[in-house]
Amino acid sequence: MADLNSLTPGTWNVDTSHSRVGFVARHLMIAKTRGHFNTFSAVITVPEDRLGTTLEASVDLTSVDTADANRDGHLKSGDFFDVENHPTMMFKSTGIKADGGDFLLTGDLSLHGVTKSVEFELEFEGVTQDPWGNTRAGFSAKTEINRKDWGLEWNAPLEAGGVLIGEKVKIDIEIEAVKAA
Repeated sequence: MADLNSLTPGTWNVDTSHSRVGFVARHLMIAKTRGHFNTFSAVITVPEDRLGTTLEASVDLTSVDTADANRDGHLKSGDFFDVENHPTMMFKSTGIKADGGDFLLTGDLSLHGVTKSVEFELEFEGVTQDPWGNTRAGFSAKTEINRKDWGLEWNAPLEAGGVLIGEKVKIDIEIEAVKAA
């Protein structure tokens, strides 16, 4: 575990070229389908009391990428994200607390016109200087949500039993943030 005190107070902007917002969902009850979003942004604000750190993030749902254009189109449709009416997923933290050697990050996740509280398991990976003199910090976060809680209800029954797509979705995030000058 990295020392949270190495995260100096100030504004930290997420470097999207070195970060990833990904997800995993069950398919056909026997496999997992993975995807990520290509366009997102986030700002981390660190006060003197590091446990008062806040995060505000925005994800462009039209940038969903599962390596299958047809599936991506279906995810963007009214059956799932409904990007014509709800093009953005937002997250705003409401608290952070120590949890053993790591942390729990709580916040409001807004998706498909619904806002609900979620809790992420958060790892602080540490701080370093890059070769160009920028200060960078690394974070890993994960959680699991039930997509139906956000009104993402579409599914299809399988002839052999079960459904086409699982209700549980794992969210997996890797963040590299750069301290603003």
